Amino acid sequence: MAEELLGPRGVEIIAALKTARVEFVAALPDVWTSRGFLWPLAQDRDLRLIRVCKEDEGVSICTGLAFCDKRSVLSMQYTGFLDSVNSIRGTAVNYNQPVCMLVGLLGKEPGVAPEDSKRYDIRITQGILNVMGIDNVCIEGSEDVAKIPPGIERAYANNKPFAALIGREVRS
Repeated sequence: MAEELLGPRGVEIIAALKTARVEFVAALPDVWTSRGFLWPLAQDRDLRLIRVCKEDEGVSICTGLAFCDKRSVLSMQYTGFLDSVNSIRGTAVNYNQPVCMLVGLLGKEPGVAPEDSKRYDIRITQGILNVMGIDNVCIEGSEDVAKIPPGIERAYANNKPFAALIGREVRS
């Protein structure tokens, strides 16, 4: 498989989070990120993994950490994002909180923009972020990982939420 057809590496995402001075990652385990991202993250001494039962629980945790001047990221699938829209709206958007999210787009077609996906749920995810005024970027491969730290920096500088849409399976 050509390098451009592969998703980002978990170690690259972890390094990007460290560049953005993230200390905590609240996450719900999933097949899209576990092997490549969450397993290495659990072994990393510089980041603390907080396992959550529901994504909206992670929204509250990330908001609480922001109040304590601690940077965090919530890692979840698009299905969890869709399930948590009200919590994200009520907490991050209405109250201007820097809730930063890594949103996996499980099953998105390689090289296809999220809004052009054949999968309805993937197709609407970025549109919902845009309608809510949430800054977002798409991460397809290693070359896109560099978009994550500036997005997190913008979120904390402006007290606004941010989402990185992970469009490919995260690899080891």
